[in-house]
Amino acid sequence: MMIEQGHEGVAVELERLRRSVDVGFATTRGDLALLLQRADQTDKTLSEHEDRLDALERSRWPLPSLAALTSCAALAVAVWESAAR
Repeated sequence: MMIEQGHEGVAVELERLRRSVDVGFATTRGDLALLLQRADQTDKTLSEHEDRLDALERSRWPLPSLAALTSCAALAVAVWESAAR
């Protein structure tokens, strides 16, 4: 009778251990799913920011071109003034 009670106690403890492991795995799966969702949201946000930055870079005037345009305008004004005298 003592041997049967010992086996029964082991079986109960094994069942508790199994339940604890199952709960731990379920928690881990949930945490991993949440991390995956956050990573996807981060990737989407990063992609949107890159698209916006590309649009801004395409629409801005490059500084060297602006400087060349300004210097050409200044040269034209100087030539016009000297020709007017």
